[in-house]
Amino acid sequence: MLTSNEQLRYSRQIMLDKIGVAGQMKLRNATVLIVGMGGLGNPVAMYLTAAGVGKLIIADGDKVDITNLQRQVLFGEQDVSENKAQQAADKLAHNNGDVTIEVVDEMLDQELAQYYIPLADVVVDCTDNITSRYLVNRLCVEHQVPFVVGAATGFDGQQLVIDPRQPDSACYHCLFPASEKAPANNCQTVGIIGPVLAIIAGMQALQTIKLLTEIPVSYNQLNLYDGLHNQWQQFSLSKQAKCEVCGSLTEGK
Repeated sequence: MLTSNEQLRYSRQIMLDKIGVAGQMKLRNATVLIVGMGGLGNPVAMYLTAAGVGKLIIADGDKVDITNLQRQVLFGEQDVSENKAQQAADKLAHNNGDVTIEVVDEMLDQELAQYYIPLADVVVDCTDNITSRYLVNRLCVEHQVPFVVGAATGFDGQQLVIDPRQPDSACYHCLFPASEKAPANNCQTVGIIGPVLAIIAGMQALQTIKLLTEIPVSYNQLNLYDGLHNQWQQFSLSKQAKCEVCGSLTEGK
């Protein structure tokens, strides 16, 4: 059961019919892996910590750079040259001491991803590294762990939920086959306006909370945000039978 302090702290969530005490308990008992502690990972981690997710595993091998401070809202000037995951964990611990935070202060390679992904109830992609995204997508499909993808450059953002537990759920490889050229733009090459990251990260956090509390989530839907014109577009996706990662031709292998 929730303690009296938890009932008070999360009262505004608990009063929602679709969450209630049962949903809050599910959040408390959940583990979420966040890959990347940059412009998306910062607000995602803040919202999930505030919501009372029981354990966060945050992975990032980068150090804070002065160019990050315009959009990576957990960090300040005193954090420059320090590891992002460790500095984020220190700040998040002050926000909610009831949340356990495990730091992975290096990039998520094959070995680390293979270890940590099965421990998570949901994996949130907050990296701008395409190679890492393909790796995490493949292992999430293999271990049937929901995968919440987010990306943003310039004034634009995109968000997608992949749920391998659903037999008809497309994966990231269905959308961008590795044989084709996936979008390679990132903040370093084309720039970014900070609030767009907050919007996409807010969507990622919302989808994660819904997945954890078993509120229906729209998978197979790519959500695109145009910050210049304040418009959303949705595109339907389909699982590709010939997908090397999740398609029917891979079943039984």
